[in-house]
Amino acid sequence: MAEEAKEEKEAPAEAPAAEEVKVKKGKKRIDVQGVAHVYASFNNTIISITDSKGNLVAGNSPGRSGYKGSKKSTPYAAQVASEAAALQAFTLGMRKVTVRIKGAGPARESAVRALKNAGLEVLSILDVTGIPHNGCRPKKRRRI
Repeated sequence: MAEEAKEEKEAPAEAPAAEEVKVKKGKKRIDVQGVAHVYASFNNTIISITDSKGNLVAGNSPGRSGYKGSKKSTPYAAQVASEAAALQAFTLGMRKVTVRIKGAGPARESAVRALKNAGLEVLSILDVTGIPHNGCRPKKRRRI
């Protein structure tokens, strides 16, 4: 019994349960104008919508929209992914975008069209695909 009494005394008294205070999160505010980055490779298309500072607001890809394998590279899959990203940005308050396209994939145009159809106003379209200035070193000259 003495041991039980010691154990009870050693255990610190628990503080009374504090009332749970619910903190309301404010609605996320973003700029009305942003930049839509469309990376169109031959195997996939990635759409990222950022604010004017470059912070990611919304993003999507055909894989995230449910397409797997070779179906990810189709223009329709890019259209579905682009619409989903555009709707996400639209609900946060974005209305105008400047589109920057990179890559030479088959889904370049359909991704931009989907942004427009989702309700975003496309201000301009820039192609920022990398261009080699001198390219790779050529193969050595053939000796016969």
